[in-house]
Amino acid sequence: MAKIGVIGAGSWGIALASLLYRNGHQITVWSIVEAEIEMLQKEHEHKDKLPGVKLPEDMEFTTDLQATVEGKDVLVLAVPSPFTRSTAKSMAPYIKEGQLIVNVAKGIEEATLMTLSEIIEEEIPLAEVTVLSGPSHAEEVGRGIPTTIVVGARKKKVAEYLQNIFMNEVFRVYISPDVLGMELGAALKNVVALAAGIADGLGYGDNTKAALITRGIAEIGRLGMAMGGRLETFSGLTGIGDLIVTCASMHSRNRRAGILIGQGYTMDEAMAEVKMVVEGVYSAKAAIGLAKKYNVQIPIIEQVNKVLFEGQPADEAVKELMLRDKKIENPLIPWEE
Repeated sequence: MAKIGVIGAGSWGIALASLLYRNGHQITVWSIVEAEIEMLQKEHEHKDKLPGVKLPEDMEFTTDLQATVEGKDVLVLAVPSPFTRSTAKSMAPYIKEGQLIVNVAKGIEEATLMTLSEIIEEEIPLAEVTVLSGPSHAEEVGRGIPTTIVVGARKKKVAEYLQNIFMNEVFRVYISPDVLGMELGAALKNVVALAAGIADGLGYGDNTKAALITRGIAEIGRLGMAMGGRLETFSGLTGIGDLIVTCASMHSRNRRAGILIGQGYTMDEAMAEVKMVVEGVYSAKAAIGLAKKYNVQIPIIEQVNKVLFEGQPADEAVKELMLRDKKIENPLIPWEE
């Protein structure tokens, strides 16, 4: 049995807390929101973000960050990406040398172009920072629906330890050393999922979505490999796998926000309607910054930025993508002379 602190009581934090408890671990869940903790203590269910997933009576819920962090074998950092830095900074005074932190949020910081694990390492240099990512909606994990995911860590023994912590008969865990590639796939797929949702909101069909998914992973892979990620990662669970589920499911807040934008909502109106943090909105500008830094073309993500931040009509964005200069699909495949 491991002692685990879950930092963040949103849908993903609660789903993982439930999973880890079922695996036999001792769980403490923290939130900065007092009303949220009071609800969890009283109802043992997150009525707003994960209804129907009942939590055990002996699971601890608290607003005391120090009590949640200190003395734990593993800390699961599950706050939305815009709050990763501030939360890590608050955690730092209570962190011991070599503390295992598993980041489960997805995003890139716009101001610095840093991945979330890089942010955590900067704020908590004593910690051993890892990631958990893959096609995994909280709504399904909380209900015990079979799911496959990846733990990323630089040291194999750390990855194997966490694999044993998380894995069970309905939650299969692979391991990978490509932490950077995993994080880039996780963050950038949210931006492409906004595009897929916008296409749905415009009334387009399966052909359009298949094109966005396929060309979207090409963009993610180009940028990710330019930054040092591995092709195998982008063709795996944390790349194309996560992209498919995020573009196709109504559980996806990014897709739902995109649908509303395609129907004529503004970005702010769509985010208010979804009532959860839409991670892709926060990663979209950062992706453009990274593409410029590494001189990589990402036309789908560029058009998403134009729709979100420059007032570009969604249907015009699609036309611009369709009417781009003629291209070879894969320039690495040779032609006959």
